[in-house]
Amino acid sequence: MPREAPYLQIADALRARIVAGEWPVGERLPSRAQLAEEYGVGRNVTQRAMDRLIVEGLLEGRAGSGTYVRSPRERLRMVRSRHRGRRGGSPFRADMREQGRTGTWEARSEARTPAPVHIAERLAIEAGDLCVVTRYEFLADGRPVQLSQSWEPMAITGETPVVLPEMGPLAGAGVVERMRSIGVHIETAVEVPRPSRATQEQANLLGISLGDLVLLIERTYYDEEGRPVETADIVVADVRWEVAYEFGVDPA
Repeated sequence: MPREAPYLQIADALRARIVAGEWPVGERLPSRAQLAEEYGVGRNVTQRAMDRLIVEGLLEGRAGSGTYVRSPRERLRMVRSRHRGRRGGSPFRADMREQGRTGTWEARSEARTPAPVHIAERLAIEAGDLCVVTRYEFLADGRPVQLSQSWEPMAITGETPVVLPEMGPLAGAGVVERMRSIGVHIETAVEVPRPSRATQEQANLLGISLGDLVLLIERTYYDEEGRPVETADIVVADVRWEVAYEFGVDPA
């Protein structure tokens, strides 16, 4: 069997020492040069080992200061259910309320945005067809929870009072309720979750580190005729939230 890479061996050793409490939360670790000498490896090996533990959330680097043991982050559960759109109002706000938290968000919409090819395919429209794109930053008690970029074809909403999701009579009500108000009845939501790594922009907005694990959820709403009426890319920080799916079971 091939031997484990040296930096992984050092990461395992450092992890064990952190778990054992040799360096308590908030304490600075020895420099990579000191650790390299202690373990008899090159500095680049200890650097890669420490970088791995930073990605895992055990350590954090502070510019000009060193590497420190990070405080454990609370990891909460976010339940995505077939009933989310039936509770009235914003599904996100309802989700946070169930956890005793206040859900809010910031959003900015741009109308008359040409659909790129991959979005057009998901919405079954032509590339370049005009859409409203809305970028969301969702917060729980003022802390970032998830990001979302939503696309709606203007052929559906363009001449209606709900063309802008966060303006008009149903501002912030959620896609299902807004569409229902203009006679579009959403019947199905399809979600495709994929693991990914945070880009610099996502890391900045979510308050995590570049390269941290995130869950990317590609969500599309369909009406009664199977027509896609909205699609979104949702990004959740894995270090803070685990996503669980709830399914109803029909009786035999």
